[in-house]
Amino acid sequence: MNFIGEYAGLATAVCWTASAMSFQFASRRIGSLSVNLIRLLLAFAFYIAYSKIFLGHWFPFDIPLKSWIFLSISGLIGFVLGDLFLFKSYEYVSSKISMLVMSLAPPIAALLGWIMLSEPFSWMNFLGMALVLSGVSLVVLKKDKDNGVKTFRYPTKGILLALGGAVGQGVGSVFSKIGMGNLDPFESSQIRVITGIVGFVIIISVLKKWNVFGQGLKDKKASRALVIGSFFGPFLGVSLGMVAFKYTTLGVASTLMATVPVFILLPSHILFKEKVTMNEIVGAIVAVGGILVFFL
Repeated sequence: MNFIGEYAGLATAVCWTASAMSFQFASRRIGSLSVNLIRLLLAFAFYIAYSKIFLGHWFPFDIPLKSWIFLSISGLIGFVLGDLFLFKSYEYVSSKISMLVMSLAPPIAALLGWIMLSEPFSWMNFLGMALVLSGVSLVVLKKDKDNGVKTFRYPTKGILLALGGAVGQGVGSVFSKIGMGNLDPFESSQIRVITGIVGFVIIISVLKKWNVFGQGLKDKKASRALVIGSFFGPFLGVSLGMVAFKYTTLGVASTLMATVPVFILLPSHILFKEKVTMNEIVGAIVAVGGILVFFL
């Protein structure tokens, strides 16, 4: 059997692990708005180089208008809104916690795939969703000793922002699948990046944050992290994700791509000296297991 889509899904998870840690480091130095625009500009440079070398042109002007529309919507929802929330969450919680909350994105994508694409949705899907929620809850919630009420173990703002990122990625995945069709995955991702750049230029202009953006460009440590994160995230990782969507089902691709919470535990401990608790290990395994059950 040909497992191109499955291999691409796993490779995407590895890439997103590297990019999440890079962007966590950069976001805490120069802020999430600057990180978002800079990493998309760097990714765009990678895309135009790829397009010229392998496809013979700089920009995907030959793509049908319908694909441009759906991929642009995907870029606005996934790259702009979703990543705006996700990267802002890095300022409050670690990338390993944000990525665990992001494991809710595949069930969201599958639910929307059922609604918008008529893809199957069964009682096993509900069971899988319950397991994912249980895994995430095990890590992010704790019982208050005084009144026994469940409260967040980490800053509430960071958890809610990461949840916003999960919704954005889930919705964006559906529009990506609709828009890509049989197009080249890298070309499709380039359109999403172009839309993302436009979106963040507008946001930074409205908020009058160009001075902060300029200061971010001067931070050498953040810049190195951004180059690494941009290559493995919005360029290679997102494109491999599009390959996964093209060659396998939305469910299988999303499941494999959602293994980041497991992959990220060890490197976050080694590189950032973050303590890895048993709750985090069990929660990550339960969440990923729930995603697996979700798509059985």
